[in-house]
Amino acid sequence: MAMQHVKKIIVGLDIGTTKVCAIVGTKNEFGKVEILGMGKADSLGVIRGEVRNIDKTVKAIKEAIEKAKASIQGGSNIRIDIHSVHAGIAGQHIKSKQHRNTVSRKNPDSEITLDEVIDFIKETEKLALPPGDEIIHVLPQEYQVDDFADVADPVGIAGVRLSANFHIITGHVEAIKNINKSVHRAGLDVADLILEPLSSAEAVLTPEEMEAGVCLVDIGGGTTDVAIFKNGIIRHTAVIPFGGNIITDDVVEGCQVLRNQAELLKVKFGSAVADENKENEIVCIPGFHGRAPKEVSIKNLAMVIQARVEEIFESVVFQIKSSGLERKLNAGIVITGGGSQLKHLSKLVEYVTGMDTRIGYPNEHIAKSIVDEIKSPMYATSVGLVIKGLNDSITDREEPPTQEEIVESIKHPKTGGFLKNWLDKGMAWLNDADDMKDF
Repeated sequence: MAMQHVKKIIVGLDIGTTKVCAIVGTKNEFGKVEILGMGKADSLGVIRGEVRNIDKTVKAIKEAIEKAKASIQGGSNIRIDIHSVHAGIAGQHIKSKQHRNTVSRKNPDSEITLDEVIDFIKETEKLALPPGDEIIHVLPQEYQVDDFADVADPVGIAGVRLSANFHIITGHVEAIKNINKSVHRAGLDVADLILEPLSSAEAVLTPEEMEAGVCLVDIGGGTTDVAIFKNGIIRHTAVIPFGGNIITDDVVEGCQVLRNQAELLKVKFGSAVADENKENEIVCIPGFHGRAPKEVSIKNLAMVIQARVEEIFESVVFQIKSSGLERKLNAGIVITGGGSQLKHLSKLVEYVTGMDTRIGYPNEHIAKSIVDEIKSPMYATSVGLVIKGLNDSITDREEPPTQEEIVESIKHPKTGGFLKNWLDKGMAWLNDADDMKDF
Protein backbone atom coordinates (compact mmCIF):
# COMPACT_ATOMS: atom_id res chain seq x y z
CA MET A 1 0.00 0.00 0.00
CA ALA A 2 1.46 3.33 -1.07
CA MET A 3 2.23 5.79 1.67
CA GLN A 4 -0.04 8.86 1.55
CA HIS A 5 1.77 12.20 1.43
CA VAL A 6 0.99 14.25 4.52
CA LYS A 7 1.17 18.03 4.26
CA LYS A 8 3.20 19.92 6.80
CA ILE A 9 0.76 21.82 9.05
CA ILE A 10 1.93 24.83 11.06
CA VAL A 11 0.02 26.60 13.84
CA GLY A 12 0.89 30.23 14.58
CA LEU A 13 -0.07 31.35 18.09
CA ASP A 14 -0.20 35.08 18.82
CA ILE A 15 -0.57 35.65 22.57
CA GLY A 16 -1.50 39.31 22.45
CA THR A 17 -2.76 41.89 24.91
CA THR A 18 -6.31 41.97 23.54
CA LYS A 19 -6.62 38.54 21.94
CA VAL A 20 -5.05 35.11 21.69
CA CYS A 21 -5.19 33.98 18.07
CA ALA A 22 -4.34 30.60 16.57
CA ILE A 23 -4.04 30.27 12.79
CA VAL A 24 -3.49 26.94 11.01
CA GLY A 25 -1.75 26.84 7.64
CA THR A 26 0.02 24.61 5.15
CA LYS A 27 1.61 24.84 1.70
CA ASN A 28 -0.37 23.86 -1.36
CA GLU A 29 0.92 21.95 -4.37
CA PHE A 30 2.27 25.20 -5.86
CA GLY A 31 4.33 26.04 -2.77
CA LYS A 32 2.01 28.86 -1.69
CA VAL A 33 0.90 29.34 1.90
CA GLU A 34 -2.71 28.31 2.42
CA ILE A 35 -4.60 29.25 5.59
CA LEU A 36 -6.89 26.42 6.72
CA GLY A 37 -8.50 27.76 9.87
CA MET A 38 -8.47 30.29 12.67
CA GLY A 39 -9.57 30.57 16.27
CA LYS A 40 -9.38 33.45 18.73
CA ALA A 41 -10.23 34.19 22.33
CA ASP A 42 -10.19 37.24 24.59
CA SER A 43 -6.82 37.68 26.26
CA LEU A 44 -7.28 38.43 29.96
CA GLY A 45 -3.91 37.31 31.30
CA VAL A 46 -1.61 39.48 29.18
CA ILE A 47 -0.60 43.04 30.01
CA ARG A 48 1.35 45.11 27.46
CA GLY A 49 2.45 42.03 25.59
CA GLU A 50 3.65 40.06 28.65
CA VAL A 51 1.92 37.02 30.15
CA ARG A 52 1.08 37.94 33.75
CA ASN A 53 -1.72 35.49 34.61
CA ILE A 54 -0.79 32.03 33.39
CA ASP A 55 -4.14 30.37 34.25
CA LYS A 56 -6.16 32.91 32.25
CA THR A 57 -3.70 32.68 29.36
CA VAL A 58 -3.89 28.87 29.32
CA LYS A 59 -7.69 29.08 29.16
CA ALA A 60 -7.52 31.53 26.23
CA ILE A 61 -4.97 29.38 24.35
CA LYS A 62 -7.14 26.27 24.72
CA GLU A 63 -10.21 28.17 23.50
CA ALA A 64 -8.38 29.60 20.48
CA ILE A 65 -6.92 26.20 19.53
CA GLU A 66 -10.31 24.45 19.82
CA LYS A 67 -11.96 27.11 17.67
CA ALA A 68 -9.18 26.79 15.09
CA LYS A 69 -9.65 23.01 14.90
CA ALA A 70 -13.41 23.42 14.66
CA SER A 71 -13.09 25.93 11.81
CA ILE A 72 -10.96 23.44 9.84
CA GLN A 73 -13.30 20.53 10.38
CA GLY A 74 -16.28 22.71 9.57
CA GLY A 75 -14.81 24.04 6.34
CA SER A 76 -13.20 20.94 4.84
CA ASN A 77 -12.73 17.22 5.26
CA ILE A 78 -9.31 17.74 6.91
CA ARG A 79 -9.08 16.53 10.47
CA ILE A 80 -5.94 17.35 12.43
CA ASP A 81 -4.53 17.15 15.92
CA ILE A 82 -2.49 20.13 17.06
CA HIS A 83 0.54 19.23 19.16
CA SER A 84 2.90 22.18 18.74
CA VAL A 85 2.77 25.87 17.89
CA HIS A 86 5.05 28.61 16.62
CA ALA A 87 4.50 31.25 19.31
CA GLY A 88 5.16 34.96 19.14
CA ILE A 89 6.86 37.00 21.83
CA ALA A 90 6.64 40.76 22.40
CA GLY A 91 6.42 43.20 25.27
CA GLN A 92 8.34 46.03 26.91
CA HIS A 93 10.99 43.61 28.16
CA ILE A 94 12.29 43.04 24.60
CA LYS A 95 15.66 44.67 23.92
CA SER A 96 17.96 44.70 20.92
CA LYS A 97 21.63 45.54 20.54
CA GLN A 98 24.34 45.51 17.92
CA HIS A 99 27.31 43.26 18.59
CA ARG A 100 30.48 42.64 16.60
CA ASN A 101 32.40 39.40 16.95
CA THR A 102 35.71 38.30 15.45
CA VAL A 103 37.48 34.94 15.39
CA SER A 104 40.92 33.94 14.15
CA ARG A 105 40.71 30.94 11.86
CA LYS A 106 42.63 27.75 12.64
CA ASN A 107 43.40 27.08 8.96
CA PRO A 108 43.78 30.49 7.30
CA ASP A 109 45.01 28.98 4.01
CA SER A 110 41.76 27.07 3.47
CA GLU A 111 38.39 28.48 2.43
CA ILE A 112 35.74 29.22 5.03
CA THR A 113 33.26 26.35 5.41
CA LEU A 114 29.62 26.32 6.42
CA ASP A 115 30.58 24.53 9.65
CA GLU A 116 32.86 27.44 10.57
CA VAL A 117 30.09 29.99 10.01
CA ILE A 118 27.63 28.02 12.13
CA ASP A 119 30.20 27.55 14.92
CA PHE A 120 30.86 31.30 14.74
CA ILE A 121 27.18 32.08 15.23
CA LYS A 122 26.90 29.52 18.06
CA GLU A 123 29.86 31.19 19.77
CA THR A 124 28.08 34.55 19.54
CA GLU A 125 25.06 33.03 21.29
CA LYS A 126 27.26 32.70 24.41
CA LEU A 127 27.38 36.49 24.73
CA ALA A 128 27.31 37.66 28.34
CA LEU A 129 24.02 39.37 29.21
CA PRO A 130 22.68 41.30 32.20
CA PRO A 131 21.15 39.03 34.89
CA GLY A 132 17.62 37.95 34.00
CA ASP A 133 17.98 38.39 30.22
CA GLU A 134 18.04 35.63 27.61
CA ILE A 135 18.86 35.66 23.91
CA ILE A 136 15.86 35.13 21.60
CA HIS A 137 17.48 35.73 18.20
CA VAL A 138 21.05 36.14 16.94
CA LEU A 139 20.71 37.65 13.48
CA PRO A 140 23.90 37.98 11.39
CA GLN A 141 24.18 41.10 9.28
CA GLU A 142 27.35 41.80 7.27
CA TYR A 143 30.36 39.51 7.47
CA GLN A 144 33.98 40.58 7.00
CA VAL A 145 36.93 38.39 6.00
CA ASP A 146 40.22 40.17 6.82
CA ASP A 147 39.89 43.54 5.03
CA PHE A 148 37.15 42.31 2.69
CA ALA A 149 34.06 44.01 4.21
CA ASP A 150 30.29 43.85 3.57
CA VAL A 151 30.32 40.15 2.70
CA ALA A 152 26.87 38.60 2.45
CA ASP A 153 28.12 34.99 2.22
CA PRO A 154 31.61 34.21 3.61
CA VAL A 155 31.55 30.51 2.63
CA GLY A 156 34.30 29.76 0.11
CA ILE A 157 36.45 32.82 0.92
CA ALA A 158 39.96 32.35 2.35
CA GLY A 159 41.28 34.57 5.13
CA VAL A 160 42.85 34.82 8.57
CA ARG A 161 40.00 36.53 10.46
CA LEU A 162 36.24 36.16 10.22
CA SER A 163 34.16 39.02 11.63
CA ALA A 164 30.47 39.89 11.59
CA ASN A 165 27.96 42.39 12.86
CA PHE A 166 25.09 40.75 14.73
CA HIS A 167 21.68 42.03 15.72
CA ILE A 168 20.99 40.49 19.13
CA ILE A 169 17.41 40.37 20.43
CA THR A 170 16.90 39.54 24.09
CA GLY A 171 14.00 39.21 26.52
CA HIS A 172 13.45 38.65 30.23
CA VAL A 173 13.84 35.04 31.29
CA GLU A 174 10.59 35.12 33.29
CA ALA A 175 8.59 36.53 30.38
CA ILE A 176 9.92 33.75 28.12
CA LYS A 177 9.21 31.12 30.79
CA ASN A 178 5.64 32.36 31.23
CA ILE A 179 4.92 31.91 27.51
CA ASN A 180 6.42 28.41 27.55
CA LYS A 181 4.51 27.49 30.73
CA SER A 182 1.22 28.73 29.31
CA VAL A 183 1.63 26.78 26.07
CA HIS A 184 2.77 23.60 27.84
CA ARG A 185 -0.11 23.73 30.34
CA ALA A 186 -2.47 24.03 27.39
CA GLY A 187 -1.14 20.62 26.30
CA LEU A 188 1.11 21.91 23.50
CA ASP A 189 4.80 22.21 22.69
CA VAL A 190 6.58 25.37 21.56
CA ALA A 191 8.16 24.52 18.21
CA ASP A 192 9.72 27.98 17.99
CA LEU A 193 9.56 31.31 19.82
CA ILE A 194 9.69 34.25 17.41
CA LEU A 195 9.80 38.00 17.93
CA GLU A 196 6.40 39.27 16.79
CA PRO A 197 7.46 42.21 14.57
CA LEU A 198 9.68 39.80 12.63
CA SER A 199 6.65 37.55 12.14
CA SER A 200 4.51 40.47 11.00
CA ALA A 201 7.24 41.39 8.52
CA GLU A 202 6.95 37.93 6.96
CA ALA A 203 3.24 38.54 6.38
CA VAL A 204 3.08 42.11 5.11
CA LEU A 205 6.45 43.15 3.64
CA THR A 206 7.79 42.36 0.19
CA PRO A 207 11.44 41.42 -0.51
CA GLU A 208 11.73 44.60 -2.59
CA GLU A 209 10.68 46.75 0.38
CA MET A 210 13.15 45.05 2.71
CA GLU A 211 15.89 45.55 0.15
CA ALA A 212 15.07 49.23 -0.44
CA GLY A 213 14.71 50.01 3.26
CA VAL A 214 11.44 49.97 5.20
CA CYS A 215 10.16 50.56 8.71
CA LEU A 216 7.44 48.17 9.87
CA VAL A 217 5.17 49.52 12.63
CA ASP A 218 2.90 46.92 14.24
CA ILE A 219 0.32 48.64 16.47
CA GLY A 220 -1.02 46.06 18.91
CA GLY A 221 -3.27 46.41 21.91
CA GLY A 222 -0.54 46.90 24.51
CA THR A 223 2.57 47.87 22.56
CA THR A 224 3.74 49.18 19.20
CA ASP A 225 6.54 47.10 17.69
CA VAL A 226 9.08 48.55 15.26
CA ALA A 227 11.31 46.60 12.86
CA ILE A 228 13.59 48.31 10.35
CA PHE A 229 15.02 46.49 7.31
CA LYS A 230 17.64 47.53 4.77
CA ASN A 231 19.35 45.48 2.05
CA GLY A 232 17.08 42.57 2.95
CA ILE A 233 18.42 42.36 6.52
CA ILE A 234 16.95 43.36 9.88
CA ARG A 235 18.75 46.46 11.14
CA HIS A 236 16.84 47.68 14.17
CA THR A 237 14.03 46.54 16.45
CA ALA A 238 12.25 48.32 19.28
CA VAL A 239 9.12 48.12 21.42
CA ILE A 240 7.15 51.28 22.22
CA PRO A 241 5.04 50.85 25.40
CA PHE A 242 1.88 52.34 23.87
CA GLY A 243 -0.74 50.66 21.70
CA GLY A 244 -4.43 50.67 20.89
CA ASN A 245 -5.50 50.17 24.51
CA ILE A 246 -3.97 53.45 25.67
CA ILE A 247 -5.86 55.27 22.90
CA THR A 248 -9.06 53.71 24.28
CA ASP A 249 -8.07 54.86 27.80
CA ASP A 250 -7.63 58.39 26.47
CA VAL A 251 -11.12 58.28 24.95
CA VAL A 252 -12.53 57.14 28.30
CA GLU A 253 -11.01 60.18 30.00
CA GLY A 254 -11.48 62.67 27.18
CA CYS A 255 -15.11 61.81 26.38
CA GLN A 256 -16.10 60.63 29.89
CA VAL A 257 -17.60 57.33 28.76
CA LEU A 258 -17.36 53.69 29.82
CA ARG A 259 -14.45 51.67 28.48
CA ASN A 260 -16.54 49.39 26.27
CA GLN A 261 -18.24 52.49 24.84
CA ALA A 262 -14.84 54.11 24.26
CA GLU A 263 -13.62 51.07 22.30
CA LEU A 264 -16.74 51.12 20.10
CA LEU A 265 -16.41 54.86 19.53
CA LYS A 266 -12.76 54.44 18.54
CA VAL A 267 -13.43 51.58 16.14
CA LYS A 268 -16.64 52.86 14.51
CA PHE A 269 -16.22 56.64 14.54
CA GLY A 270 -12.56 57.27 15.41
CA SER A 271 -10.18 59.13 13.10
CA ALA A 272 -6.48 59.91 13.36
CA VAL A 273 -6.98 63.36 11.78
CA ALA A 274 -9.41 65.69 13.56
CA ASP A 275 -9.72 68.08 10.59
CA GLU A 276 -11.30 65.33 8.52
CA ASN A 277 -14.43 65.62 10.70
CA LYS A 278 -17.06 68.32 10.80
CA GLU A 279 -17.87 70.35 13.93
CA ASN A 280 -21.55 69.36 13.96
CA GLU A 281 -21.05 65.58 13.73
CA ILE A 282 -22.43 64.04 16.92
CA VAL A 283 -22.92 60.44 18.08
CA CYS A 284 -25.37 59.62 20.85
CA ILE A 285 -24.55 56.82 23.30
CA PRO A 286 -26.53 55.40 26.25
CA GLY A 287 -26.03 57.23 29.52
CA PHE A 288 -25.08 55.65 32.82
CA HIS A 289 -27.79 53.75 34.65
CA GLY A 290 -30.95 55.87 34.83
CA ARG A 291 -29.33 58.86 33.16
CA ALA A 292 -30.02 60.58 29.85
CA PRO A 293 -28.07 59.57 26.70
CA LYS A 294 -24.73 61.29 26.19
CA GLU A 295 -23.71 63.18 23.06
CA VAL A 296 -20.10 62.89 21.89
CA SER A 297 -18.56 65.18 19.25
CA ILE A 298 -16.86 63.13 16.53
CA LYS A 299 -14.30 65.90 16.05
CA ASN A 300 -13.45 65.99 19.77
CA LEU A 301 -13.11 62.20 19.67
CA ALA A 302 -10.67 62.52 16.77
CA MET A 303 -8.67 65.20 18.60
CA VAL A 304 -8.17 62.86 21.55
CA ILE A 305 -7.11 60.02 19.24
CA GLN A 306 -4.84 62.20 17.10
CA ALA A 307 -2.89 63.47 20.12
CA ARG A 308 -1.98 59.95 21.23
CA VAL A 309 -1.24 58.64 17.72
CA GLU A 310 1.10 61.58 17.13
CA GLU A 311 2.93 60.69 20.35
CA ILE A 312 3.30 57.05 19.26
CA PHE A 313 4.72 58.01 15.87
CA GLU A 314 7.05 60.60 17.34
CA SER A 315 8.53 57.63 19.23
CA VAL A 316 8.70 55.72 15.92
CA VAL A 317 10.61 58.64 14.37
CA PHE A 318 13.02 58.53 17.31
CA GLN A 319 13.65 54.82 16.66
CA ILE A 320 14.22 55.46 12.96
CA LYS A 321 16.80 58.14 13.81
CA SER A 322 18.41 55.81 16.36
CA SER A 323 18.85 53.19 13.64
CA GLY A 324 20.97 55.60 11.57
CA LEU A 325 18.82 54.89 8.52
CA GLU A 326 16.63 58.00 8.60
CA ARG A 327 17.34 58.96 4.98
CA LYS A 328 17.82 55.44 3.64
CA LEU A 329 14.32 53.96 4.00
CA ASN A 330 13.26 54.30 0.38
CA ALA A 331 10.16 52.16 0.87
CA GLY A 332 8.95 54.34 3.75
CA ILE A 333 6.70 52.98 6.49
CA VAL A 334 4.31 50.03 6.54
CA ILE A 335 1.74 50.01 9.35
CA THR A 336 -0.01 46.84 10.47
CA GLY A 337 -1.71 45.40 13.55
CA GLY A 338 -5.17 46.13 14.91
CA GLY A 339 -4.36 49.80 15.51
CA SER A 340 -3.59 50.35 11.83
CA GLN A 341 -7.31 50.26 11.02
CA LEU A 342 -7.94 53.79 12.32
CA LYS A 343 -9.36 56.00 9.59
CA HIS A 344 -6.93 58.51 8.01
CA LEU A 345 -3.97 56.97 9.88
CA SER A 346 -1.70 56.90 6.81
CA LYS A 347 -2.33 60.61 6.24
CA LEU A 348 -1.31 61.51 9.79
CA VAL A 349 1.77 59.26 9.73
CA GLU A 350 2.98 60.80 6.47
CA TYR A 351 2.53 64.25 8.03
CA VAL A 352 4.40 63.35 11.26
CA THR A 353 7.24 61.38 9.65
CA GLY A 354 7.48 62.88 6.16
CA MET A 355 7.69 59.34 4.74
CA ASP A 356 5.51 57.40 2.31
CA THR A 357 3.14 55.14 4.23
CA ARG A 358 0.88 52.22 3.46
CA ILE A 359 -1.21 49.79 5.50
CA GLY A 360 0.14 46.22 5.51
CA TYR A 361 -2.37 43.43 4.97
CA PRO A 362 -1.40 39.82 5.76
CA ASN A 363 -2.62 38.44 2.44
CA GLU A 364 0.55 39.55 0.62
CA HIS A 365 2.08 36.07 0.53
CA ILE A 366 -0.81 33.64 0.95
CA ALA A 367 -2.63 31.71 -1.76
CA LYS A 368 -6.13 31.56 -0.36
CA SER A 369 -8.01 31.12 2.87
CA ILE A 370 -11.26 29.62 4.02
CA VAL A 371 -11.37 32.45 6.59
CA ASP A 372 -11.84 35.90 5.02
CA GLU A 373 -11.32 37.56 8.40
CA ILE A 374 -7.56 36.90 8.34
CA LYS A 375 -7.12 39.52 5.63
CA SER A 376 -7.33 42.14 8.39
CA PRO A 377 -4.04 43.72 9.59
CA MET A 378 -5.10 42.57 13.05
CA TYR A 379 -3.92 39.06 12.15
CA ALA A 380 -0.57 39.98 10.57
CA THR A 381 1.47 38.48 13.42
CA SER A 382 -0.48 35.20 13.49
CA VAL A 383 -0.27 34.76 9.71
CA GLY A 384 3.43 35.66 9.79
CA LEU A 385 4.08 32.98 12.41
CA VAL A 386 2.54 30.40 10.07
CA ILE A 387 4.53 31.65 7.06
CA LYS A 388 7.77 31.64 9.06
CA GLY A 389 7.07 28.20 10.43
CA LEU A 390 6.43 26.80 6.97
CA ASN A 391 9.49 28.47 5.48
CA ASP A 392 11.87 27.56 8.28
CA SER A 393 10.67 24.17 9.47
CA ILE A 394 12.83 21.28 8.28
CA THR A 395 11.73 18.75 10.85
CA ASP A 396 9.54 16.71 8.54
CA ARG A 397 11.38 17.19 5.27
CA GLU A 398 12.26 14.00 3.43
CA GLU A 399 15.53 15.37 2.08
CA PRO A 400 18.22 17.75 3.37
CA PRO A 401 18.09 21.41 2.34
CA THR A 402 19.84 22.33 -0.88
CA GLN A 403 23.05 24.30 -1.10
CA GLU A 404 21.04 27.23 -2.48
CA GLU A 405 18.81 27.21 0.62
CA ILE A 406 21.85 27.15 2.89
CA VAL A 407 23.53 30.05 1.10
CA GLU A 408 20.30 32.07 1.14
CA SER A 409 19.91 31.44 4.88
CA ILE A 410 23.41 32.74 5.56
CA LYS A 411 23.01 35.75 3.26
CA HIS A 412 19.59 36.80 4.52
CA PRO A 413 18.87 35.25 7.94
CA LYS A 414 16.37 37.99 8.71
CA THR A 415 14.49 35.91 11.25
CA GLY A 416 16.86 33.10 12.10
CA GLY A 417 15.63 30.86 9.30
CA PHE A 418 17.01 27.46 8.47
CA LEU A 419 20.21 28.26 10.33
CA LYS A 420 18.53 28.27 13.73
CA ASN A 421 16.89 24.92 13.07
CA TRP A 422 20.21 23.40 12.04
CA LEU A 423 21.82 24.63 15.23
CA ASP A 424 18.99 23.15 17.28
CA LYS A 425 19.15 19.82 15.44
CA GLY A 426 22.89 19.47 15.83
CA MET A 427 23.51 19.71 12.08
CA ALA A 428 22.53 16.06 11.66
CA TRP A 429 21.69 16.47 7.99
CA LEU A 430 24.87 18.36 7.22
CA ASN A 431 26.94 15.57 8.74
CA ASP A 432 25.12 12.93 6.70
CA ALA A 433 25.01 14.72 3.35
CA ASP A 434 27.94 13.76 1.12
CA ASP A 435 27.37 16.67 -1.23
CA MET A 436 28.00 19.17 1.58
CA LYS A 437 31.54 18.00 2.41
CA ASP A 438 33.21 20.20 -0.20
CA PHE A 439 30.76 23.06 0.19
